[in-house]
Amino acid sequence: MLLLTAYHIYVIGLTLTDKESPNMAPPLLTLTNMSLRFGPDPLFNCAEIFIGAHDRISLVGRNGAGKSTLMKIIHGTVEQDSGERFIKPGCHVTYLEQDPDLSDYITAHEYVASGLVHSSAEDHFQVDIILEEIGLTAEMKTATMSGGERRRAAIARALISDTDIMLLDEPTNHLDITTIEWLEYKLKAWRGALVIISHDRTFLNNLTNTTFWLDRGIVRRLDKGFAHFDEWSNIILEQETAGRAKLNKLIEKETDWSHKGITARRKRNMGRMRNLWELREKRAEQIAVTGTVKLATDSSKSSGKKVIEADKVSITFDGAPILNDFSIKILRGDRVGIIGPNGAGKTTLLKILTGSLAPDHGTVKLGTNLQATFLDQHRSLIKDTDTVWDTLSDGGDHIMVRGHSKHIISYLKDFLFDASQAHSPVSSLSGGEKNRLLLAKTLAQPTNLLILDEPTNDLDMDTLDLLQDVLSDYDGTLILVSHDRDFLDRLVTSTIVMEGNADVREYPGGYSDYVRQRKNRIDGPATENSKKTKSDKKQPTATKTSNKKLSFKHQFALENLPKEMTVISNDIKKLEAKLAEPDLYSTNADAFNQATRELEKLSTLLLEKEEEWLELELMREQT
Repeated sequence: MLLLTAYHIYVIGLTLTDKESPNMAPPLLTLTNMSLRFGPDPLFNCAEIFIGAHDRISLVGRNGAGKSTLMKIIHGTVEQDSGERFIKPGCHVTYLEQDPDLSDYITAHEYVASGLVHSSAEDHFQVDIILEEIGLTAEMKTATMSGGERRRAAIARALISDTDIMLLDEPTNHLDITTIEWLEYKLKAWRGALVIISHDRTFLNNLTNTTFWLDRGIVRRLDKGFAHFDEWSNIILEQETAGRAKLNKLIEKETDWSHKGITARRKRNMGRMRNLWELREKRAEQIAVTGTVKLATDSSKSSGKKVIEADKVSITFDGAPILNDFSIKILRGDRVGIIGPNGAGKTTLLKILTGSLAPDHGTVKLGTNLQATFLDQHRSLIKDTDTVWDTLSDGGDHIMVRGHSKHIISYLKDFLFDASQAHSPVSSLSGGEKNRLLLAKTLAQPTNLLILDEPTNDLDMDTLDLLQDVLSDYDGTLILVSHDRDFLDRLVTSTIVMEGNADVREYPGGYSDYVRQRKNRIDGPATENSKKTKSDKKQPTATKTSNKKLSFKHQFALENLPKEMTVISNDIKKLEAKLAEPDLYSTNADAFNQATRELEKLSTLLLEKEEEWLELELMREQT
């Protein structure tokens, strides 16, 4: 009967999402009517899930919603209070934890081999192969491994197992981009089912075909990958908002911030991406000039705007070159990302650019009146014994946020804290909440140069989105070391890539732009004759595409939409100023309501115009 129930759930789930399954085989694992309580509140309440043989699932939810606990229930290491867990006979489940324990094993080979479902001489040979692929040696002692090495060993252990369901809890933490892409390649070829918790949006977009949303004890299923999550979850939250009067106060409180946060973020991101493209165009022009003209010749134009100027910088560590004649000029407002494999020298480059480390050769000049702030991910700025309020306050009830006074409660709400948490001790906060508090304290400091060394490590997705929001509005200069490809794509104007052997280059745009430009550089013609030939062949096609994609009507709209958006934005500002009048509602409620309706109408219209402009701009870039 249990198997039949799970099968019915499977069919119903597909019907609700309008997706036909490639096969109707019963699921490998089901949780039926599952409940679990930690403390006074239930973590899960009558949750129902099923995992099919071909499911590649992204498990998403707010920090503290219980994602890791649900993984442990699926794995069988945590037992639910009530409900049924059914696993198909002979089915094996492998679990990659966030903090793997290697203490029972002496060497890397011994630890990885312990994950084998079937142990044979050939399997043990494969252990050494995968260890070499991931950059570890078989005889490496587990006791002396770094956090990143333990993570890679745990990944190797999971991949070597001939398992049916693989559970991965934040697998990309502390991995460089090269290793993340290697892991993606391995998982794409994986024959079993996957369940992944990750803050890496690109990783989830590339690997998943199903989404579990853990929200207030309920597990919702979408038979589409993570790329569709924002749109899907937004629809659900809007439906809940429409019926808010029927919800109890707790649900109202929870959906309120979620709905506002997601909807506002989507609207803001349209304008932000438009602004980012403009900044990238300017940065591309700067890079082109830097590549052909000596930096010193342009110093007069950069007066008052120059932040960092490095000229032919070189440095060597232990006989290995890190930088060789590297030059760059960073101006006020630039957002520069730095990427490269672990050990390539990213932190060294960061120290050289900020003046804390002298190069062996070359010069580094820093601009005037710089106020640099370093985002400390080790949480040294906050103490567990302090309250949240005391961490931010200097004795009063207001805090200076980069020169502007703001009430502490209001500032805490900007970082997703509830007012009731203001006087709670820092020790009572979750890991994600401590990271948000750290961001709040760090980003309040007066600064015009913000330096972030791998800030996305150990951040949950809510905090990651919040950090992106804050940095998108930051009006100073940003230097960022990160392995998060989506984060870089949404934020930086140019990317410095350290590819090893002192090969360091700057590319306009984010990570995706770098990949495209590097491919063009590598795949480009070797000689001028071949270049001319290929150019001649491609030109008619490009002209044809341009005529086809960008008609006169599209070109007219592309030129006039910015003007229309400016007019609408000005009208919105006037309405906002009118609604800000303290006595408007009490003296003229009808005028207040009319202005509110008009503001909502104009905001929707502006969003539509922005989306239309972005679509046309993408078409123009592709021609």
